[in-house]
Amino acid sequence: YVAPSVWAWRPKRAEKMARSIDHVLALLPFEPPLMHAAGMDCDFVGHPVVTAPDISAKAIADFKTRHGLGGANPALLVLPGSRRGELERLAPVYREVLARMKQTQPALETYSVISSNVEELWSELITGWPVRPRVIANAQAGEKHTAFAAGDLALAASGTVALELAAHGTPMVTAYRMRYLSHWLIRRMAMIDCVNLVNIVTGTRHVPECLGPECTPDALVKALGRVQANPEPQRRAMADTIHALGKGGEAPGLRAAKAVLERTGFGHSST
Repeated sequence: YVAPSVWAWRPKRAEKMARSIDHVLALLPFEPPLMHAAGMDCDFVGHPVVTAPDISAKAIADFKTRHGLGGANPALLVLPGSRRGELERLAPVYREVLARMKQTQPALETYSVISSNVEELWSELITGWPVRPRVIANAQAGEKHTAFAAGDLALAASGTVALELAAHGTPMVTAYRMRYLSHWLIRRMAMIDCVNLVNIVTGTRHVPECLGPECTPDALVKALGRVQANPEPQRRAMADTIHALGKGGEAPGLRAAKAVLERTGFGHSST
């Protein structure tokens, strides 16, 4: 369950898995053929993100009031990642992006949802910023969903957070910086030419990706402006992604349990 991303890079890992694994429960719809080709059984059971709750307008309004965000003002959700290196590399870029966005949109509200393990570091990094995002740290699951739904736009580090934003229809731009050598190696080894799962699942490029040397304040500000001006194509791609991951069907956990029961010979049981 939750297999390595052999579809993205290092596909030989599937062959290594097959030496000791008989059956894979896949989160993504394009994983089963790859696992089958390597000699494993594989059932697509759906991604847990599809169980994200719908957030009401009242819940969003209450969230904004609670955190001092102007209810009628546009809100930019700033997500720098959950690893120290990510925060340290993205912080200087984000600082400039927020300053420029605020110049053209004085009413813009900014806030960050941060995991507790990097709360102190992020608070230090944004000290003295001309536009300092409000920090919401260690949000419980319910409030995290509301925080994601409350954003009119998101600036997000690359990762599974893309699916959390997609589940709530929050338009985004993906940013990621790494050391030059790491970026070069991954580009050489990657089997895909994009990283955002909305783009990968739908085969589109509606989510702008500013990666490596292209992750600059200029590029991010322009990308955010384009998405803000016309978010609907991306929202449609998000809805298509969440549907493809199992929205509207049985809960992924239930599908996974049924797959295990079937595999172990208990699938015919009434219990």
